[in-house]
Amino acid sequence: MACGRHRGPPQAPVAKQEMSSSTHKKVILKRNGQEPLRGWVNPAAFLNDQGVEIMTIDSQVAVLPYGQVKAVHFVRDFEEKNDQQERKVFQSRPKLEGLWLRLRFKDNEVIEGILPNNLLLLESRGFTITPPDPFANSQRIFVPKEALADLTVLGVIGSAAAPTRKKKTAEPSDKQMGLFS
Repeated sequence: MACGRHRGPPQAPVAKQEMSSSTHKKVILKRNGQEPLRGWVNPAAFLNDQGVEIMTIDSQVAVLPYGQVKAVHFVRDFEEKNDQQERKVFQSRPKLEGLWLRLRFKDNEVIEGILPNNLLLLESRGFTITPPDPFANSQRIFVPKEALADLTVLGVIGSAAAPTRKKKTAEPSDKQMGLFS
């Protein structure tokens, strides 16, 4: 083989040595009572049975158990300088379609976000929400169920189930003359 790698049967799921995708996203992984980790994840495969898989900025691949993870913030850059200034709750009713949620962590921190109103996008391990501030560093946040003390649905925004109202149009009258006939 040209690349020099052995392609045999898949090995038992031990610690992975490399991540197998070119579409990695920058994340800041916040841990319970510890310093956050900065790195990259493959959005299609970062959640597995053992935990959250992350490649840190010093090129180490780690799998953190869900019980140690508070949240995975998909970010624009690794700097957290504006983290305290980011809005954690909506100031008014959100415009984005989906379920408006309030998440309360076990350490009593509260954030709000929008969960897409599509059951096909739900993960079994937690929730991926869109945070309130569209201009903040965090673009999306994955929160494991184990990190939460409470989750409340505050509203359904732009539900597809709501009937759309048709505007009434005036019926053409025989008494009205036709301009373009």
